[in-house]
Amino acid sequence: MGGFFESFGINVPSLIAQAVNFGVLFGLLYLVAYKPIMRMMDARSNKIRESLEQAERIKQQADVAEQETAKKIEAAGQEARALINQAMASAENMRQKAQVDAKADAEKLIAQARGQIGQERDEAIGELRKEFADLTVLAAEKVIKRSLDKEAQRKLIEQVLEESSGLKNN
Repeated sequence: MGGFFESFGINVPSLIAQAVNFGVLFGLLYLVAYKPIMRMMDARSNKIRESLEQAERIKQQADVAEQETAKKIEAAGQEARALINQAMASAENMRQKAQVDAKADAEKLIAQARGQIGQERDEAIGELRKEFADLTVLAAEKVIKRSLDKEAQRKLIEQVLEESSGLKNN
């Protein structure tokens, strides 16, 4: 068989020595380089897997935080709407109270004005009665051409005024 390899220019003892050297080198590389490289690759793979898992956890936490934030924003919006509605109701109540107060003040002023007008009317009627009584006395004096005493004049005036008041009331 040696002749067969030699016909191709291969030195068999050298081939065997190289095969043994290759096996020894392969064994040494396996022990020295391959196992540590594989451990390093496994460690790197584990680190990448852990990083991916951590990234997934962070993403889930971010999603949860986003949902909570959305809920808080919605709650804040509802609270703001409630405050706006409450402020509008309060403003409406204040407007109605101001309107009622203004109406009460106006009615009070009208009542005061009516009272004052009534008082002035009564005073004017009193003055007119007095003037009417004086004119009546003067007219009566001129018609009768005599002077009545003061007591008789008063009785006559009161009688005329009572009759005239009775006519006005009817």
